[in-house]
Amino acid sequence: MGRDAAQMSDPIALPTNIWRVEDDSPVRRLDQALAASAFAAQNQLSRTRCQALVDAGAVLCDGRAITDIAFKARPGMTICVNLPTVQESELTGEAIPLNVVFEDSDLLVLDKPAGLVVHPAPGHETGTLVQALIAHCGDSLSGVGGVRRPGIVHRLDKDTSGLLVVAKNDAAHQGLAAQFADHGRSGPLEREYRAFVWGSPPSAAGTINAPLGRHATHREKIAVRKDGREAITHWRKLEDFGAVSLIACHLETGRTHQIRVHMAHLGHPVLGDAAYAAHFKTKAVRLTSEGRAALDALGRQALHAAVLGFEHPRTHEILRFESALPDDLVRLRRALSEP
Repeated sequence: MGRDAAQMSDPIALPTNIWRVEDDSPVRRLDQALAASAFAAQNQLSRTRCQALVDAGAVLCDGRAITDIAFKARPGMTICVNLPTVQESELTGEAIPLNVVFEDSDLLVLDKPAGLVVHPAPGHETGTLVQALIAHCGDSLSGVGGVRRPGIVHRLDKDTSGLLVVAKNDAAHQGLAAQFADHGRSGPLEREYRAFVWGSPPSAAGTINAPLGRHATHREKIAVRKDGREAITHWRKLEDFGAVSLIACHLETGRTHQIRVHMAHLGHPVLGDAAYAAHFKTKAVRLTSEGRAALDALGRQALHAAVLGFEHPRTHEILRFESALPDDLVRLRRALSEP
């Protein structure tokens, strides 16, 4: 194929999965050249997907399969990409009701209920958001990664309710992932949560800047660690019920369990948090009987993703969504307000 491909100097005559690196193109890594190509744009290939194709030997240069990620694509080379046939996901769709706030051909925004697991995992192989999305979206999901599946850009804990954005294709996933990686520092990404926490912070607002990493002994938990990854949470007090406060948390970073760990670190853990507020259970005696009953009935951490804003990866429109407190947190708030 190398000799025949080399003879095809006219780009118009090449098959759609073959192209010639232009004479004025810069010398760059093969995955970078692939990601910058019109072929990648037409097939919605992300940079990560291009790297995976190279690793899998699916990219040929002048007829030779290249698996070295450092290989340089030079002007005049003929590159061929063998995209795998799209396979259906091994997961099957499940008819799980979804509260869809917004949807178009690129993405959808959901208001996730508490109790719904995002990804299948040991102990939660079925009944997850991913399986609900496969059933809801059907063939509209991207298959450019080789498997037809939804693009989970970020997650919410099983027992956290609220807004979540999901990508339907690789290009949307790449664009949204870049915004989440930037944490909104130079772009429009906005994430704000509502949390009922124990006690009353002494000030009206503040910032928690404490790096997070895996707990040294309890690996399923996260802890503040000097060698952890940067984690910053901005908070402000919305209501003070005495023994409990309702606060808004604005994320500058997006680490696992960030709000739950940071608020516990501040000395005001989230109500109902079995992992990080277990030592605060005795504080329930400070609540009224109605407050204790509402907390007992909650059965989860009192945390809700209330605001989500981002730039649409294709139209570049700024989208912003708000979600009111769900019924269980409304009942908790009402009970805490009663004298």
